Amino acid sequence: MTSHLCRFLTGAGLVALTALAHGQPSNGDPLAPLPPDTSKPQSTVQQPALRQLPPRIAPAALRDRITSLGRSFNGIAGISVVSMTDGWQADYNATTLFPQQSCSKLWVAITAMDAVDKGRISLNDRVTLRRDDLTLFHQPISTKILGGGHTTTLGSLLFTAITESDNTANDKLMRSVGGPQAVRDMIAAKGLGSIRFYEGERALQSKIAGLIWSQSYSIGDAFYKARGALPASVRRASFERYIADPYDGAAPHSVALALARLKKGELLSPASTQRLLATMGSTKTGALRVRAALKPGWKWSHKTGTGQDFQGRVGGINDIGILTAPDGTTYTMAIMTVPNKADGASQDLMQAVTRAVMASHEARRTL
Repeated sequence: MTSHLCRFLTGAGLVALTALAHGQPSNGDPLAPLPPDTSKPQSTVQQPALRQLPPRIAPAALRDRITSLGRSFNGIAGISVVSMTDGWQADYNATTLFPQQSCSKLWVAITAMDAVDKGRISLNDRVTLRRDDLTLFHQPISTKILGGGHTTTLGSLLFTAITESDNTANDKLMRSVGGPQAVRDMIAAKGLGSIRFYEGERALQSKIAGLIWSQSYSIGDAFYKARGALPASVRRASFERYIADPYDGAAPHSVALALARLKKGELLSPASTQRLLATMGSTKTGALRVRAALKPGWKWSHKTGTGQDFQGRVGGINDIGILTAPDGTTYTMAIMTVPNKADGASQDLMQAVTRAVMASHEARRTL
């Protein structure tokens, strides 16, 4: 029964009772029309219409600076900054999908912590990694695995995946919590927006290169040799296809909002939120990115991502995270780039955006 109908029936019943109290017939039908009650004057109170407040606007100087930095970048850049204190978001090209690369490890970590919150796993659960768990590129854990296998906890894998960006640790954690589909389901269930997740490092990196994955690529420089043997035309086509429509693509706007929700405790339990944020605060990668621009007292909890290069062009150099001022004011930032040259321009952009945010913060606080 609809609320409108409930109100109608309730109102009709009250009128019928009033009629009986005044000696007026009800015609035996509680829904029959009755004369109005004239014992007291009727009045109508008009409720004021609810007004939806417009979104807050970022400081004009900061918006202009972010736009200028994005436009002058040699390549493709997407920038999004959210002020969690003041409620604004400043964007440049922030709805375009950019290659995430290892930034996607954050979604694996959130999926794992969400599984902990739901009682499906414990971070103390132990797993053993063997040769067939090896991936490619950055995997410092491989030295332990090649020594005869390595047994560790899911919590240790998560910490290593975030702080050292270890591909093998991340892939093992991902498969331990349900695989790629579990991560995609988490992203959808929590409404994180324009964020994709592919099939893991091995499938992603081999497809970008124009290869079909073979586990033999996980040892030594086998992947580099196989990739180097491909015709340049094959590599170029595969690389450009990925840049145009990245299989692991994410929009900086969505990433910055997801980080804000993580910080506010909307994605995980308080304990899991605190643990993941502390882990992100221990990240060792990206020393020349946002972290290089921080003033004393500022903190950056983050995840970096770096893609393959082809003839000097890099398929993703990123830094996403939570920036905290000395006074506790919090911003989230997603700075994602595809530079035309591996010449440090991405790192320079990240530092410039960070300095702009800090300068804007300091200017606003002195008003």
